[in-house]
Amino acid sequence: MTTSAGNARPLRPEQEGADGRSANRAGKDVEAVRALEVADAVEVLGLVASLEHQAFARLADDSRQAPRLEQSLALSRLAARCTERRDRVLARIEELGGDAAAALGRFDGVLTDFDTRTPSSTWAERLLKAYVGYGVADDFCRLVARGLDDESARLVADVLDDVSRSELAVRELDQACAGDAVLSSRLALWGRRLVGEALGVVQRVAQRPEVARVLDRAGAAEATSGAPATGARAAQTPATVFNELTAEHTRRMSRLRLTA
Repeated sequence: MTTSAGNARPLRPEQEGADGRSANRAGKDVEAVRALEVADAVEVLGLVASLEHQAFARLADDSRQAPRLEQSLALSRLAARCTERRDRVLARIEELGGDAAAALGRFDGVLTDFDTRTPSSTWAERLLKAYVGYGVADDFCRLVARGLDDESARLVADVLDDVSRSELAVRELDQACAGDAVLSSRLALWGRRLVGEALGVVQRVAQRPEVARVLDRAGAAEATSGAPATGARAAQTPATVFNELTAEHTRRMSRLRLTA
């Protein structure tokens, strides 16, 4: 008896050509997806690098305005570390084949509107703005980085893990608010205004196509890893992003014993 394999008809030339074209298209599709992921990673890394670059300028200015020499020295050292972190991120962009300067420049002035709308009138307000307002931007970058490739995600997590700049603000504000209920109440109100304006910046950045796609990947990755509900596919939606950022803001204010 003849087997079915023996009865199989050889592929006609046109069938072989169709299969080859299909395989070629699949290969090109994979390449296109990979290229898009790399471009999106470069965009997000550009955001992180830009925030570090702007933090350098801000901390240098803080150092100049600090009321005491000890504060000025501490802030100048923090500013120097920002340049180191920025350059590590720019190096990763170049490793991915991106243009580091161009990626950095695309987010030039991303915080300009925030700064314009939240001018600080006292040193305590300036410290809280750095701790709360710019802290929201860092939290957002941590959230988005979950959707990057492993090496880039580890780099962003490491870069944003430096707590020294927030510790200085917490220490100074703790001392300023000790026994001063009026200042504490005023700073609590200031913190609410800061987080509202900062979330407005986040909303605009999250709408950029590249960032939105990385957020989507972050949600998909956490859904498959069995993470809590905040990491489900809905992690890319503004409501869930804002909920997570608001929760982190509440924890940050609690460290200062201020009402969020």
